[in-house]
Amino acid sequence: MPLAERMRPTKLSEVVGQDEIIGEGKILTEIVKKGEPVNLIFWGPPGTGKTTLARILAREFKADFVEISAVTAGKKDVEEVVKRAKLNWNLKTRTILFVDEIHRFNKAQQDAFLPHVESGLIILIGATTENPSFEVISPLLSRSRVVVVAPLNKEAILEVLKRAVKAEKASKRVSKGALDYIAELSGGDARSALGDLELALSLAEKVDEKVVIEAAGRKVPGYDKKGDNHYDTISAFIKSMRGSDTDAALYYLARMVQAGEDPKFIARRMVIFASEDIGLAGNGALSLATACFQAVERVGMPESGLILAHTCIALSKSKKNRDSADAWYKASDLARRTMGEPVPVWLRNAPTKLMKDLGYGKGQKWESGFHLDKNYLPDSIKNEKIFKSTL
Repeated sequence: MPLAERMRPTKLSEVVGQDEIIGEGKILTEIVKKGEPVNLIFWGPPGTGKTTLARILAREFKADFVEISAVTAGKKDVEEVVKRAKLNWNLKTRTILFVDEIHRFNKAQQDAFLPHVESGLIILIGATTENPSFEVISPLLSRSRVVVVAPLNKEAILEVLKRAVKAEKASKRVSKGALDYIAELSGGDARSALGDLELALSLAEKVDEKVVIEAAGRKVPGYDKKGDNHYDTISAFIKSMRGSDTDAALYYLARMVQAGEDPKFIARRMVIFASEDIGLAGNGALSLATACFQAVERVGMPESGLILAHTCIALSKSKKNRDSADAWYKASDLARRTMGEPVPVWLRNAPTKLMKDLGYGKGQKWESGFHLDKNYLPDSIKNEKIFKSTL
């Protein structure tokens, strides 16, 4: 049995790093205290203990625990679970169905659970690494509590590793620096950390940082280009530049680059940022960001990292002004609401004599700086002020 499986906690008090959901007054502890299981969706990254928590709850409720994976399960598996649940019902035993990666089930498959969840025949616990708001159907969400399972911080990972070293009677074999390095490499994933420790112990009698590097290899960042991590990281990058925090902006930029994000995607977002957030405060910013995009297209990685960093620093340090962006959003909203308002007659094109006779283009002159003291906006919105300068 792998070390990660052997070290799996068997009760809530053994779980580390989940203080937001375990402890006095916290959701999972209170559910166990009341003795009434509820439908739950555990949402969090890999290796944070979602499966472990589901097993602990089933044990606490003395329920029959059925575990399936949405990756491999089909309609027949669901039917078998329902049959088993009906037998348990007759024996006055609860059935907890744990669906790992529930987001992998399509809408029809998720719908199949509904009548049995509604009747209480099955207590559903789902686990997902994806945002359940987008991946789990609304009827199931409305009948479940979403519990966010956080990635473990370094201290929590170290606690897990120390327990494992003690359980393996290997305290004298593993250096403190090695444990610290494994914790840093884990990315909040306890399963990954325990796997690295187990492999390191099998490679050498004395485990130091060098052995850990050999065991862990090059870590692939947990970064799904279509998942929450992608959107959360680009959001943090943009907001760090907006807040003029150059260090944070560079850090999130480096995370995206190391995870293999498309550099053109990053450059495009900086072009938008230059116009939206810097705008009139630094008219050269848009030219710089556009040049960055063109350079990234032509140069390629890894050298494009330098170009992205250069532009990121310049945009972060620039003065910020949203006058043009705010004016555009207001103009767009106003145009959408008043699309049917006629253009003032004197502003209209007058290519024929009839149009001129009707007053089209009346008073207009083709001269530089020419201005008539008239309303240029349609009459119904002639007093609207769209652009307001704060400079």
